[in-house]
Amino acid sequence: MPYYRLSILAFILFGFLGMPGLRAQPPIAEMRGAWVATVANIDWPSKPGLPVDRQKAEFDSLLDVLRAMNMNAVFVQVRPTGDAFYKSSTVPWSKFLTGEQGLPPADSTYDPLQYMVKAAHDRQMEFHAWLNPYRATWDLDTANLSLIHPLRAYPPALRQQWFFRYGKRWYFNPANPYVRQYLVSVVQDIILRYDVDGIHFDDYFYPYKEQGESLSDYNEFAANPRGFTNIEDWRRDNVSKLIENVSTTIKKYKPYVRFGIGPFGVWRNADRDPVNGSDTRSGITCYDDLYADVLLWLKNGWIDYVAPQIYWSIGFPPADYEKLVEWWSKHTYGRQLYIGHAAYKIANSPNDANWNQPGQIGRQIALNRANPNINGSIYFSVKPLMRNPLGIRDSLTNTLYASHALMPGIPALAKVPPATPQICRVKGTPSTVKLAWHVCDILSGDEMPYYFAIFRFDGEAVGNFRDPYNLLITTPYGSDKWIFEDQTAVEGYYTYVVVAYNRVNVESYTSEPIYVKKTKKGAKKKKKLFGYLF
Repeated sequence: MPYYRLSILAFILFGFLGMPGLRAQPPIAEMRGAWVATVANIDWPSKPGLPVDRQKAEFDSLLDVLRAMNMNAVFVQVRPTGDAFYKSSTVPWSKFLTGEQGLPPADSTYDPLQYMVKAAHDRQMEFHAWLNPYRATWDLDTANLSLIHPLRAYPPALRQQWFFRYGKRWYFNPANPYVRQYLVSVVQDIILRYDVDGIHFDDYFYPYKEQGESLSDYNEFAANPRGFTNIEDWRRDNVSKLIENVSTTIKKYKPYVRFGIGPFGVWRNADRDPVNGSDTRSGITCYDDLYADVLLWLKNGWIDYVAPQIYWSIGFPPADYEKLVEWWSKHTYGRQLYIGHAAYKIANSPNDANWNQPGQIGRQIALNRANPNINGSIYFSVKPLMRNPLGIRDSLTNTLYASHALMPGIPALAKVPPATPQICRVKGTPSTVKLAWHVCDILSGDEMPYYFAIFRFDGEAVGNFRDPYNLLITTPYGSDKWIFEDQTAVEGYYTYVVVAYNRVNVESYTSEPIYVKKTKKGAKKKKKLFGYLF
């Protein structure tokens, strides 16, 4: 029988899902992520210096709660302030992990990043390593920095070139090409040694402006303007060079690792840029204040997704959530768009009463799902979701995310689809239906699958692949166990289909469907179905 790719079928056969009456159905593929902040122990670990077993238990508990909410990705801050939540010979251990920068965990075999990646993958969740590239310290206390931290290890002349002080912190200098090389090497080290799904930068590039503070880089600009006549354009180019270099490095070594940015939610106000600016009156913007030209990065394909932090409510006059998601959806340049939601503001925003409405996040998600250019959501941060203000955790678990969702695929990052699975055995007991499958066409150039999805349709027919009700389960990432036991099947008739997915969540052709009759005595395959799937 002919096989089909689900994405093609979706366009041809399920265009009607865009009809207003059917929009309430959650999408089958949707990013549902959460930022896990480690700086100042905001989310994890609960405090510095915890025993390793306690750290593991806390992280496992965090993932279990997120998984119960049908979340499918975590963005964990592994480099908060020029330090590391992983083993490195060039980057010191974070003080937020052990209590003292440079002090390793008591268990020498414990590598937090390695543990966290596996824990996420075992739960069918993606792991994106979140880095703050430029923030070098959390405060001005350099005496307690590790001896391998560049701000302490380098001689004074070199420190002056590599770092600058602004407000209450030290920052890596974006204008220094050796700084860029160092930061790229940090990213390269992570992607080569750890099985991460993505590298993620947030909104901190040049520091947020503070009253009475100014950047002291005018002499540096004058000495090497690189053809720029405007220092602000020069600063933006400094940051863009890092983004381009990081992107090139990731794609050179692991093309499937996604590179994304979570910028401040307003790129530019329309009063500064009537052509490309948004209808907002924000006091801070990416382009003019943080020197982050995110649209350039999207246009040039240097990033695979953008996750703007739209931390305002629907109808908030200076920066209306509805207007901003519409603006970003028109400026993706073919890249994926996830929306950053302010979970921390729920029932906790004195300047905006809209956050006291229990349905604010639900309305935001509804707007996202109504826009075909929006691929999902990321929440800042985990702790507010755990506290469940105004019932947000309950709402996500029981209503908004009541069903599991696949990750949205990025076909541009996949040279070929994964190999096609084929159900090869069906065995039933009074309580279960057991399926086993193998993959086909490996020799033809298809790549090995990274995980599988099992679809189950009621009756003797293949139904709607876009209905989350029919998605039974996905297997753990990287699992070599191609067998599944359906313990939820009751007496009746079912049709099973297996679909394979690669590292960038692009699907294979579907397996041939298998029709099963489940009885009190067990289950057996009735016949192989031939013909079209729909």
